[in-house]
Amino acid sequence: MVKSTEDQKSGSIVLVSKSQMPASFHHHGVWYESILKSISDSAEMLYTYNNAIHGFSTRITTKETRLLKSQIGVLKVFPDKQYKIHTTRTPHFLGLDKIQGTFLETRSKAGSDVIVGLLDTGVWPESKSFDDTGFGPIPSSWKGKCETGTNFTTSNCNKKLIGARFYLKGHESFMGRLDESKGSISPRDDEGHGTHTASTAAGSPVQNASLYGYANGTARGMAPSARVAMYKVCWNESCAVSDILAAIDQAIIDNVNIISISLGGEQSEYYDDPVAIAAFSAMEHGIIVSCSAGNDGPVPGSTTNIAPWMTTVGAGTLDRDFPAYVSLGNGKHYSGVSLYNYGNNPLPNHPLPFIYAGNASKERSSKFSSRLCLPDSLAPEKVKGKIVLCDYEQDSRIEKGNTVKSIGGLGMVLANNAAAEGDELLPDSNILPETLVGSKEGNAIKQYLFSNPKATGTIVFQGTKLGIEPSPVVASFSSRGPNVITPKILKPDLIAPGVNILAAYSRNASPTDSDSDSDDRRVDFNIISGTSMSCPHVSGLAALVKSVHPDWSPAMIRSALMTTSYTTYMNGQPLFDSANNKPATPFDYGAGHVDPVPALSPGLVYDLTVDDYLSFLCALNYTANDIEVVARRKYKCDPNKQYSVTNLNYPSFAVVFEKALDRNGPTNVKHMRTLTNVGPAGTYKVSVKLDIPDVKISVEPEVLSFKETNEKKSYIVTFSAARMKPKDHYGFGRLEWSDGKHVIGSPIAISWA
Repeated sequence: MVKSTEDQKSGSIVLVSKSQMPASFHHHGVWYESILKSISDSAEMLYTYNNAIHGFSTRITTKETRLLKSQIGVLKVFPDKQYKIHTTRTPHFLGLDKIQGTFLETRSKAGSDVIVGLLDTGVWPESKSFDDTGFGPIPSSWKGKCETGTNFTTSNCNKKLIGARFYLKGHESFMGRLDESKGSISPRDDEGHGTHTASTAAGSPVQNASLYGYANGTARGMAPSARVAMYKVCWNESCAVSDILAAIDQAIIDNVNIISISLGGEQSEYYDDPVAIAAFSAMEHGIIVSCSAGNDGPVPGSTTNIAPWMTTVGAGTLDRDFPAYVSLGNGKHYSGVSLYNYGNNPLPNHPLPFIYAGNASKERSSKFSSRLCLPDSLAPEKVKGKIVLCDYEQDSRIEKGNTVKSIGGLGMVLANNAAAEGDELLPDSNILPETLVGSKEGNAIKQYLFSNPKATGTIVFQGTKLGIEPSPVVASFSSRGPNVITPKILKPDLIAPGVNILAAYSRNASPTDSDSDSDDRRVDFNIISGTSMSCPHVSGLAALVKSVHPDWSPAMIRSALMTTSYTTYMNGQPLFDSANNKPATPFDYGAGHVDPVPALSPGLVYDLTVDDYLSFLCALNYTANDIEVVARRKYKCDPNKQYSVTNLNYPSFAVVFEKALDRNGPTNVKHMRTLTNVGPAGTYKVSVKLDIPDVKISVEPEVLSFKETNEKKSYIVTFSAARMKPKDHYGFGRLEWSDGKHVIGSPIAISWA
């Protein structure tokens, strides 16, 4: 008998007002059990939460959900959801080799006391990136542990990888019981993503690291002296919010200093976003929460993880590429990129017959299927012994490679037709000789193939090329602003390297993340791209700043990273956007590209307290219930106080002009900010640049003098627009304070509502 929708159970996350616990209960956990039992005899408690949120998660029916919402003390019931993961030369590119002692083999006590907790797919503990040689005792502040499970024991942890836990109940409530033969029920990483992010943030130095010789060098994390704690919350690239909350809840208890979250869901109001609520609690405990912005760029307004107490990281490129060009029989060459292991199984050293897949259709197979090289779409007699050009439209590249190789194809050229990506080319390590070319190059190659029935060609692999210019550019896939939830807060916050990043990997996964039937190769290091990769760069750099300034708040550390970021190349030209090859804007890169050397000594910072964030929630006109949901306490906004989002002490300016009552007069928007001196005494002068002449900016005062450390000085910026403009009209600029040595920069993004 099929259950009705009313009777079908689904995962739910229940937020409870802890202050309303009846006196008859001695512990809130017992109270939660009582609440659940009052509406269901069969519902099972999945998790109880004590720190990230106050409440519990369970599986209940629609009818039981309605009953639960009416129970005394229940603030809100969320449906459990599933997040997705946002799927080395980097230290040199970022200038970290200029910081004396950063990579010394001796571990400074301050650096070794910082703990980076990552929520991800788990960890491969045998990787050399988690070698603990030279590390001292585990910090006494650490309260976590190493959990055991499938192929994972406490001995897999050490003085580098000091903690590893796993959370599965939420995932199993969605997907059913996990088959242990298909996944490790333990902190062990079966997918590679978590090992990659953990080693990017805080991996120990590993010499001669590479993927098939590509990007060869010393791979090291941003904070190689920091300790690592892994919280496995993702299974088969899917991460249940109830599991994520349990991990954050425990990470707070365990005493991590940084929480790195390279995953995300949909955008929602903060009181409807359980992960944002949990991040608020982490921030209250002094923990920096660093999150990936998402891979939905270049679509405007696509950035996720946008709460102002979270640091939101977009992606940029490195000065490195992996060229592999197509050489045609007519003598012309067309550039592409590849990570194919050409040293192991090279192409014959002569031109090969070359065919367009759309002209190699199997009988009764559509040209659409064949041009994409979909399984069982190509005729073996037309492909065998040839190079095949396949169209690529964001579908599986390894599937195409299998299709071509399985019927005797010797090589493959992928023509990028994914218009949304622009012509950004991200290489992979396919199972046969392959290169990815842009749409323009692909069309030129097709013209040759169409015009010559005896077309020939080959692929020439050129290894690793350094010094690519311009670099960095904003990655096309990196999610963009404006902030669709709170347009007056600019997101993303900044960008960091996220394209073609070499880092440690799981030996339970193939380099193409395919199943073992289609790709049985295993590697110690892999090169992958995504804001998943840029996020741990900033997490590690935050750990580095924390090690130098252990008493700084999360907001101070984020401010240091943002206000010292750069928005221009060495020649003064603005950073470019790979989606359109035009200058990028603060909607693309936030404050700019992270620059850790000046971030260690920023001069001035913008600090924020918990009370500042509560005032921000009041400025959003949140109800008392909404605020209690986010802050886990009762808080009453002062009816006599005028709250303003524009007064949140954020290191950037998102200026929104709304229709004035007097339509003929100018519209003014004021932003107030407060700077805290964290450097020597000095006098700072302000300068402003703006690319839109219709808006005037004044700053009062224009000079700030600081005599003491931690001294605070406030200023007001007034933005004046002579007239209203359409909603899709934007302007961008920058405000900087400088004492001649330090430059504290803030991006400006102007829009009309």
